Amino acid sequence: MARYSMKGVPMPKKYVHFTDEQKEQARQTDLCELLRLQGETLKRSGSEYEWKDGSQKVTIRGNLWFHQYDQQGGDAIDFVRRFYNKDYPEAVSYLLGGCNGMLSVSPPIERKPPKPFELPPRNENMRRVYAYLLSKRGLDRDVVNAFAHKQMIYESAQYHNAVFVGFDQDGVPHHANMRGIGSESTFKGNAENSIPEYSFHWTGKSTFLFLFEAPIDMLSFISMHKENWQQHSYAAACSVSDRVLFQMLKDNPNITEVFLCMDSDEPGRAAAKRISDKLFTQGINTRIFVPEHKDWNEDLLYLEQEESEAEEPCQVLQL
Repeated sequence: MARYSMKGVPMPKKYVHFTDEQKEQARQTDLCELLRLQGETLKRSGSEYEWKDGSQKVTIRGNLWFHQYDQQGGDAIDFVRRFYNKDYPEAVSYLLGGCNGMLSVSPPIERKPPKPFELPPRNENMRRVYAYLLSKRGLDRDVVNAFAHKQMIYESAQYHNAVFVGFDQDGVPHHANMRGIGSESTFKGNAENSIPEYSFHWTGKSTFLFLFEAPIDMLSFISMHKENWQQHSYAAACSVSDRVLFQMLKDNPNITEVFLCMDSDEPGRAAAKRISDKLFTQGINTRIFVPEHKDWNEDLLYLEQEESEAEEPCQVLQL
């Protein structure tokens, strides 16, 4: 709260001097410890942790964080400023106070050279994946065939996941999004060292590009709008990131209009607004498409159910 003088003029905040060592100590604070001391829940994901900002995921590693929906991140000072609503001096003082000395400094993160990307080993056939995509997800067989014939969809050998592959312009795979297909499976994720600029996408010759959150949403939309679909470009961010979008704009200067087709939930709408604003500043025509239900696959399944019910023969009552 601002302090006021006798004449009602806001008084300037007291200047607080921090040494370079103090700033660095605050910056290196272990964020997992900070959050646990606040009673927050963290979920381990490989070498990182996940924390929820409401319904939105924040990735944490040591003193570093990254907000998946806003595509922003920083160090411990930035974290306290954003999520604890403090200015810079308040954030540094808070971290140096260390919750009564209970916080520790995060050890330096070892920077290992990244491993080369590798696709998950393929199963000898993709019968399970075809059954899942056609029967459970309601996708059009011709659409699935088009991607499967280009080796963009296959079934993994070990866990029989559906694998959606993204290639660069030279046909080299750089990204694999995986989806569990078992009746009880909720697994979904990207293969290690996937490059998000090359997530699952299709490149056409027209000026249109459609962006989705997930491969199945993308395939569902195409299944509902099959006419001349191969002429257009489509991309699944496998998140709400815009990195594949801007890579495709860079690689395909013929694209002049972008259709943002994110989910209808709050994170999807927020991402569509954020990306739309960014595209507007670059002079790119943008439209936002919102599914009637939660996502495009739900729209497809509802549509197929309505068509099925409409085709059921009426019973003739004998009087």
